[in-house]
Amino acid sequence: MRILLVSSFLPYPIFSGGHIRLFNILKLLSKKHQIYLVCEKRDYQTKNDVKAVEEYCEKVITVNREKQWSWQNIVKTGLSSKSFLITGHASNKMKKEIDDLLNQEKFDLIHIETFYVMQNLPKTALPTVLIEHNVEYLVYKRFAKQAPLFLRPLLYIDILKLKFWEENMWNKATKLVAVSEIDKKIMEKKRRDVDVVSNGVDIEKFRFMNYESRIQNEEKRMLFIGDFRWIENRDAAEWILKEIWPKLNHESRIMNHGLKLWIVGKNIPQSLKKLSNDDNVIFDENAPDKTEIIYQKSNILLAPIRVGGGTSFKILEAMASGICVVTTALGNAIKAEENLEILVANNSDGFVEKIRELLENEKFYKKISTNARKLVEKKFNWKKITRDLNSVYESVVPYD
Repeated sequence: MRILLVSSFLPYPIFSGGHIRLFNILKLLSKKHQIYLVCEKRDYQTKNDVKAVEEYCEKVITVNREKQWSWQNIVKTGLSSKSFLITGHASNKMKKEIDDLLNQEKFDLIHIETFYVMQNLPKTALPTVLIEHNVEYLVYKRFAKQAPLFLRPLLYIDILKLKFWEENMWNKATKLVAVSEIDKKIMEKKRRDVDVVSNGVDIEKFRFMNYESRIQNEEKRMLFIGDFRWIENRDAAEWILKEIWPKLNHESRIMNHGLKLWIVGKNIPQSLKKLSNDDNVIFDENAPDKTEIIYQKSNILLAPIRVGGGTSFKILEAMASGICVVTTALGNAIKAEENLEILVANNSDGFVEKIRELLENEKFYKKISTNARKLVEKKFNWKKITRDLNSVYESVVPYD
C-alpha cells in the first residue's frame, strides 16, 4: 500500500514512548508498504534526525512546531471553541504540505498519529486510521484534580473543549485504534468499532537477565525511569518519594537488603530532588542512553502510574529484561496476570508489601520474572504489533 502518515512528532531521536512506537513500526511497515511522512519537528531535531527516519520512508516532510506556550495561543484558546492543545497543533503550513502531497501522489489510506493533528487534514475521500496513544482529555482531567484550586476552573473549561474535539475526531476517522483495552472501553462509549494495536518492545534489544545474575550486586536497586517533562512521570516520582520510600526506610528488614532508590531520567525538577536528602536515593540525569543497561543494573521497577493512559513502554521493557514490575491498576494496561506476571497495588502500603515479598522470596521473584518475559515475547514483540496494524489497514483497504 501507499500510505500517507501524519504525525504530531518526528520519531527520532528516540526519547519518549511515542517515538519508540512509531520508529519501530515504521521500520517494519516499510518492508511491506510505501510510507510518506508529514510531521511536526521540534527545534532540537536536526537534519541527521530527519535522515534517520527517511531510511524507512519514501519521503519525509517536516513542519516546524511552534511554541505551545505563547500569549498568542493563550488568547486564541480563550476566544475560540478550541482547547489549548488543539490550538498549539493547528498549522496552515502542515495543511498545505498535506494538500500538495495528496495532489501529487496517489495513496491508499491516511494513518494519523494523535488526534490533534487530524484538524490539519483537507477534505478527502481516502480512508483514515487514527491511532490514539492516550485518551488525552482524561490525562488532563487527572492532572487538573491535583492542580492549585485557583487554576482548576480554567483547566476544567479547557478539558471540556478538549473532550469535544477528541471525541469529534474519533467519529470522523474511518477506523479508530487504541493502544490498550482500558482506552478502548472508554472510546467505545462514543463509537463501537474500536480496534486495539498495543505498544511493543524490542525483545532482542531488551534481553532477559536471570535472578542469579542480578543478585551478584551487593545492593538492590528499585528503579523509577521516565522523562520528567511529562506530568505522569513527575506525579509518580513524587508519590514514591513522599509515600513509598519513607515507609520502606522504616523497615529494617527491607533496608538490610542494601536497598537503593534509583530515579533516572532527563529534566528531573529541583522540587523532586528536594524531597529527599537520603544517601540511598540516587537522582540520575546522566545514566546510560542505552536503557537496556539501566534495566540490567536494576532489580525492581516501580511504576505507580496514577495519571495517563495507553501502555507504558517502561513496563514492557522491564518485563522483557527480567525485572519484576510493581504498578497500579491503571499502569497494568496490558492486563498482565497479577501475582503471576506483574504485581499490582493502588496504595503505598500495598507497594511496600509487594516490594518486601520480591526481596524476601526468591522463588516468587523468579516466577514473576520468567512469566513476564514469556508474556512480552508472545504478545508484545514489534513483529506481532505490526501484523495487528496491517490487519487494521486491510480492514479499510482490502490488500492483495
